[in-house]
Amino acid sequence: MPSVIVPTLNAASQWNEFAAALLQCVSPDQVVIIDSASTDRTAELAHKAGFAVISIDRAAFNHGGTRQLGVEHFRDADILVFLTQDAVLTDSGSIRHLVRAFDDPTVAAAYGRQLPRPGAEAIEAHARLFNYPEISQKRDFSHRTRLGFKTIFISNSFAAYRRSALLSVGGFPSDVIFGEDTITAARLLQEGWKIEYVPKARVFHSHSYSIKQDFKRYFDIGVLHSRESWLVETFGTSTGEGSRFIKSEIAYLMSREKSRIPQSIVRSALKLAGYKLGLMERHLPPAIKARLSMHRAFWSQSETVLAKTIALSSSE
Repeated sequence: MPSVIVPTLNAASQWNEFAAALLQCVSPDQVVIIDSASTDRTAELAHKAGFAVISIDRAAFNHGGTRQLGVEHFRDADILVFLTQDAVLTDSGSIRHLVRAFDDPTVAAAYGRQLPRPGAEAIEAHARLFNYPEISQKRDFSHRTRLGFKTIFISNSFAAYRRSALLSVGGFPSDVIFGEDTITAARLLQEGWKIEYVPKARVFHSHSYSIKQDFKRYFDIGVLHSRESWLVETFGTSTGEGSRFIKSEIAYLMSREKSRIPQSIVRSALKLAGYKLGLMERHLPPAIKARLSMHRAFWSQSETVLAKTIALSSSE
């Protein structure tokens, strides 16, 4: 029986739809909510739904470390399912379809299909349709020669892990800006495990990012790739994925909303600029990095860790 882990922050406005969909798939005792000091009724609503709730300070949130708290909460679980608060399961079979991937004992992780949320505009919708096709796929370490960096694509917005496999590679990292799922997928493949994409397991989940938000997001991707350079060294680049995405997006807009093509071109250029700047983050002062980043709190945490490291080195 799978256990479900959901980090939350001020999720009350989306709660009814999210919780109703989740409770079609699992019972309340299979769910833990890890709430980052929400100022709305999130924790109250989660308790009312019968879910376990772990409350943490907002400043303590970390994409990997916070999810690892859920791993430790469900010590007897075989399969751990991760959702985000804005990922709404499409039907009562979504989690069941995802968990079936683990019938194969070589599969360590699986992730489902993310569909555009109702009302999503064209650029937002295309991103989901491009990255989450209808065709299933099972990948192992050897796929890196053909797929490059795409080999380790996975999303903890809707993913599941075999607990024993996850722990065998040290669990989720707690010192990364984000991308804990990508790093964990890479480590699992290196150890001989497989990852499966299960399109029958579906959620509605997409974001209407502004151009500024997209720049910040790609800055953070650049930071991840700079600090975890072994990912690119081991799995290679995305083998032209960026160019394919741009061509696909323009073709999609041509048939649906031509007026957005100029915005698409500007957005793509700024994504690339943000990514390149993120790759050079070691040369930037912390205050600037925090302003350029989508995850500002990470930089405060990094400075705290650095200060402690320096203090420990000085005392030796």
